[in-house]
Amino acid sequence: MSVLPYLVAVWIFLTGCYGLATSRNLIHAVGCLAVCQSATYVLLLAVGYRDGGTAPVFSDVKPGSRPVVDPVVQALTLTDIVVGATVTALLLALVMQVAKRHGTVDPDELRELRG
Repeated sequence: MSVLPYLVAVWIFLTGCYGLATSRNLIHAVGCLAVCQSATYVLLLAVGYRDGGTAPVFSDVKPGSRPVVDPVVQALTLTDIVVGATVTALLLALVMQVAKRHGTVDPDELRELRG
C-alpha cells in the first residue's frame, strides 16, 4: 500500500485550511470548507482501496477466491459527498441572507455580529 493517497488527502486538507484562515470573503470561506471536506473523500477511498480488488459481487465465483474492495467504505464516501453538498448549500444560503441584511460578505465589516 502506497502512502501517496494519504499525503494527497493531507495536502488537500491543509490547502483548504490555509484558504479558510486567510479568507476575506464568506463565499470564499465556504468554498475552502468544501475543499477541506473533499480531503475526506480521498482519505476514505484510500482506506478502502485494495490492489487488484474488484466489486464484491459473487454471482460468478465463490467468495474468497479473489480480492474484493470494501463496499462499506464506498457507501460512506457517497454519504459524505451528499452531506458535504447539503452543508455547502446551507452555508451558501446563509451567506446570501447575510449579504441581503448587511450588504457585505466581508467578515470584518459585520460589526453587528460582534459580541
